[in-house]
Amino acid sequence: MTTPVVSIAYHSGYGHTAVLAEAVRSGAVEAGAEVHLINVDGITDEQWALLDGSDAIVFGSPTYMGTASGAFHVFAEASSKRWFGQDWKDKLAAGFTNSGSKSGDKLHTLQFFQILAGQHGMHWVNLGLHPGWNNSEGSEHDLNRLGVFAGAAAQTNVDEGPDAVHKADVKTAEHLGRRVAETARVFLQGRAA
Repeated sequence: MTTPVVSIAYHSGYGHTAVLAEAVRSGAVEAGAEVHLINVDGITDEQWALLDGSDAIVFGSPTYMGTASGAFHVFAEASSKRWFGQDWKDKLAAGFTNSGSKSGDKLHTLQFFQILAGQHGMHWVNLGLHPGWNNSEGSEHDLNRLGVFAGAAAQTNVDEGPDAVHKADVKTAEHLGRRVAETARVFLQGRAA
């Protein structure tokens, strides 16, 4: 069986997004992927090589002021070296984010990731879940409790630490990791055929 390689390229300002990155990793490992967790703040040449050798790259960042963090933007701009050679073309991509507010303009961060992936010629993997917590039978403990389709979105109160990341958001991020790994396996098998 083919083992997909998934890398999670993320930045975490206060640790909340790192919790989600670990959850994405856990889900992808559970689905049989080899996974690399890469904090892009201070990324090394060896880590760039891991991204280049990956079948899928999952982008993650907190949403600050309506977009990805400054550190993630620095990484995105540095990826232009890969863009020139189309080094990431036809890899899979996905994304996750966290903010303090229920909306917090997280969608804009996920769309930034989608555009970044599109510029690289990557294929976007969405969350693939119905929204949770949107009817009288639902609860805040539902998967995809914030009702986002583009990727995994989380909300954590601004006065609480990383241990307060909502368990439903962690499980949603795990789901994203599994989905990316499973989709990468399908792509690899298709290429082999």
